[in-house]
Amino acid sequence: MAERVPGSGRWRTARTSDNVPTVEELVQSQEDKPQTHRTVRETARETGIHRSSVYRTNRKDLALKCIKKKQAQDLMDANKKARLVPAQQLLQCYPDHVVKCIWFSDEKLFSVAAPVNTQNDRLYVPTASKKRDISATRLLKTRSNFSKSMMVSVAVPSLGASNIHVLEPGVKINGAYYRDVVLRQTLLPDIRAASGSEFFVFKQDSAPSHPAKNTVALLDQETPDFIPPALWPPNYRVSIGTCMAYRL
Repeated sequence: MAERVPGSGRWRTARTSDNVPTVEELVQSQEDKPQTHRTVRETARETGIHRSSVYRTNRKDLALKCIKKKQAQDLMDANKKARLVPAQQLLQCYPDHVVKCIWFSDEKLFSVAAPVNTQNDRLYVPTASKKRDISATRLLKTRSNFSKSMMVSVAVPSLGASNIHVLEPGVKINGAYYRDVVLRQTLLPDIRAASGSEFFVFKQDSAPSHPAKNTVALLDQETPDFIPPALWPPNYRVSIGTCMAYRL
């Protein structure tokens, strides 16, 4: 069997030395003018090169890979400062050896509804049958106005987690319910049992019932330490990443 040598086979008609720089200029045009680059389809339409040839040119000739853009909030200097200052204060108050003792708590509402694929929901009837003669109960797939849901509460440190507590259906998480049920009856007993006699720090988000004066007073009395609202950065889930970035 004869071995294939470079240059043998069909001549290239699309991925030529003239077309490769043209494709490169179009697909990488965002380097000079952001948001102006061409997609594979747009490049194929403008150059007359087949879409698959443009794709192979990007991958094989130009050695490019596609990275998908993501939407992000455009932070102003005031927003960055509002997040950075509390993040730096948290790093000073809670050094590395205390981080594993911080318990983050939150509540989450889950919708309990099975997925429905209407593409496969069909009804077969004899050919001579008319739709108006078929019972509506066979043609309609009804559902309730509101899907069933459940609210759960949990606290998580770096070394484990509390029990997952399912709250009463339809309950409104106001300040009184959060203090009397969520904290006193579920989360705080779990945290004490998991921590034993060891020190722990309690952390919660900025839901309306969390920074209430009575809630803060309860946590000040019932926990060894907790992160007060004054140290909660805006959108603290993002700010935790900022803290870790500065720590590294």
